[in-house]
Amino acid sequence: MISVEAARATSTTSATSATSATSRTGNDKGAGRESASLVEVFASAQGEGPEVGRTTVFVRFGGCDLRCRWCDSPGTWRPTPGYRIETSAGSESFEEFENPVDLSWLIDRIDTLAPTPSTWISLTGGEPLLQPEAISFVAKGLSALGRRSYLETHGLHADALASCVEDIDLISMDWKFASDVQMGPSVVAPPGEDFHDAHERFLRVAQRAGSVYVKAVLTPSTTADEIDAMIDRIERVSRDIPVVLQPVTPNAGVKEMPGSQRLLALLARVETRLTDVRLIPQTHPIYGVL
Repeated sequence: MISVEAARATSTTSATSATSATSRTGNDKGAGRESASLVEVFASAQGEGPEVGRTTVFVRFGGCDLRCRWCDSPGTWRPTPGYRIETSAGSESFEEFENPVDLSWLIDRIDTLAPTPSTWISLTGGEPLLQPEAISFVAKGLSALGRRSYLETHGLHADALASCVEDIDLISMDWKFASDVQMGPSVVAPPGEDFHDAHERFLRVAQRAGSVYVKAVLTPSTTADEIDAMIDRIERVSRDIPVVLQPVTPNAGVKEMPGSQRLLALLARVETRLTDVRLIPQTHPIYGVL
């Protein structure tokens, strides 16, 4: 088995060697050009967290080293041979290319899909911090164009975040619970470290970004002990960090969300110790957008 950091390095290597460059514009890397493994790029409305409902361009990178029981994008678990980019915002019509993608070209394509300066650009996955150099390059390029970057991450790779955190405007950091999440195949956590340890280290680095919030997905398997451990670790960093409790959208291995009384009880439990806590479900499945 390999370590989490080794898995990140393996994914980064695959991003630059998975497919040889072709004559197509998105893949014509050239000498010294920056590239990455991509899954898709499309425009929609943010469906989660405190920025819910805001126009967002989603840039989905390939590869993930976790397996969440409710995962709605298992196609991102491994780097893919190709990727797709929406031809115009909201059209759900896509043009397909081969990986790896040239990042300078990608930044230009992202910019054409973002209708206003206030549009968020979500760097998501998979797990985007398996490719930290790409995240830094894209975030800096977007900033130069006056765009705002929104990193959506599972919140475990503190060292990778440290290499690009100053380039990010907003970090959406998941807090994973072992009752529903496990490491991917051949990936193990460092000895003696659990999700809570890794999340606390990550959160301390994330405070160097423009802003950060924590998102915890609640399922029927989520325990009070897991919630309390999360509160303990967040409180050590700052009790003022916003926390979003997200009832699971039933999918894959999770067939139902917790009942209303359970959700309200967990909300009250967290609110007793942290100052900015919200209960917000996913909204994009309600109106059927990507």
